[in-house]
This record gives sequence, C-alpha cells and structure tokens, in this order.
Amino acid sequence: MTQRDPQRRLIVVSGLSGSGKSVALRTLEDLGCYCVDNLPSDLLPEFVHTVLAGENPPARLAVGIDVRNRAEDLSHLPQALAEVGAQGMQHELVFLDTRDDVLMRRFADTRRRHPLSRRGVQLAEAIDLERRLLKPLVAIADRVIDSSELNVHQLRRLILTELGLAGQQGLSILVESFAYRRGVPADADIVFDTRCLPNPHWDPTLRPLSGRDQAVRAFFEQEPLVHEFVEDVDHWVGRWLPRFQASDSRQYLTLAFGCSGGRHRSVFLAETIATRLRAQGHEETVVFHREIE
Repeated sequence: MTQRDPQRRLIVVSGLSGSGKSVALRTLEDLGCYCVDNLPSDLLPEFVHTVLAGENPPARLAVGIDVRNRAEDLSHLPQALAEVGAQGMQHELVFLDTRDDVLMRRFADTRRRHPLSRRGVQLAEAIDLERRLLKPLVAIADRVIDSSELNVHQLRRLILTELGLAGQQGLSILVESFAYRRGVPADADIVFDTRCLPNPHWDPTLRPLSGRDQAVRAFFEQEPLVHEFVEDVDHWVGRWLPRFQASDSRQYLTLAFGCSGGRHRSVFLAETIATRLRAQGHEETVVFHREIE
C-alpha cells in the first residue's frame, strides 16, 4: 500500500438533490480544487490515478457523486474509496442533507425537475426514494451537513470551516445571475441590469450556449459597450465594496446581474466580475447562475 501524502486530498461531495451540492462543489473549485461532477463511483480510482499521473497534479480534488449514479455504482463507493486510499490519497465524504419540506419548497421555487421524477412519481415520492438510495452513503460519511436553514453564503462558509479550508474571515461575496422574467433574487443586495447590452440570443449558433461558453465570451469581448459596462461596474464595486463592509460589519454581500433569459449577458457579467474580485483579493467570492444551475 502506498503511503498517504497529507498534502494530497480528495473530497467527495454527495447529498440530496436540492441540498446545495452544486454550491459546495463551486466553493471547492473557487479554492483551487480540481472538480468533477456526477462521476460514476466505479471510475473514482481511475480518475485519481489519471490526475496524479499528470504533470504538476493538483493537491486537492473534489468529486460530486449522487443519485444520478446507478444504485449498484453507489454501493461500490466504499471499495472505490479504499482503492483511492491505497494510491496514497487522503479522502473524505461530505454528505449534504436537507429537510423534506425545504426540498419541496426549493424545487417549487426553482421549477427544477427532480432527477428521479418520472411519469407517475410525485416529488415527495422521488425525495423519499432518493433518501433510501443514498442511505448507505450517509452511513459512511465523514461529515453530514444539514443545509435546511442555510443560505448560499452560510453554506459556503460552513463548507470552508468544516473542511478546514477557510483563510481569514473576510467578506463573503455571492455574484449571482438571474432572469428578470422570473423576478429579482430575494437575497440580492446590489442589482445590475444588463439588458441594455448586445444580446447573443438572436444569433442561432449562440442561443443554445451560455455566458460561460467561449463562443459567447468571444461575442461579448468584441463589443465596446460590454467593455464599458464591465469597467464601470468594476470601478463602482471597487470603490464602494469596502464601505459596505465597514459600515455595518457585514459578512455577506450579494451582487446580482439580470438579463431577459438569465443565460448570456448576466452570466458573462457575473463570471467576469467574480474573476476580477478574486484577483483583487476577495478570495471568498462564489458565482451562482440561478437559471442554469
């Protein structure tokens, strides 16, 4: 058996659909973890081996494994983790749990379909089935986090604290994109309307993509108006963010960017401003795209 390297770490994130797994994985990705979501558990040892065999392998890996795996694959996770340990990788399983009534409300609010929903299966039945399928993972989890009463900021902070990844407790910033047709996010502190910018929706080749795709980014990067918008927002945020933090000693701040559909303009601006905030030292900055995540 290979001796485990304390500097090498694999974090497996699992949990119920709607419990905040995507927020947890995005938080870990923002902190430099090499992240993969929805990896079949049988492929976990091969994934770790492949990454470690590469040039300058990352010190920390994070993998999302949940009910989207086949049931038989989930039952193999303990053996897969044992094989990962034999490769010299420290590992831990973090399970996100949430009360049923909160899950019901979250699915209603987001209008997302539960991954186990199908004809004749109601949401409550799908949640109950998911609990039963994931019960073996709860039993072997190193940490179980109840996200029922947590907002995005609080869940992010708890992930950082529980996993020992938190640095200085500075301002936690959520940069969120949204569609105006579905309403402004209730937790938004500052809202920027991007509907005045050129819209790639009218290009049939760009319409199916999002503001995270390179083709859409290239579209925006050649638009002078977009550059002006970015610079103005960057200047405003850079000037006023410290004052917001100092005025009431707040720990959380949400910057929201809205457009018509919540897929192109708002997503691009949220990603761009978040990148600039991290470069300016605001390391606890996470992005959430309401309409596409």
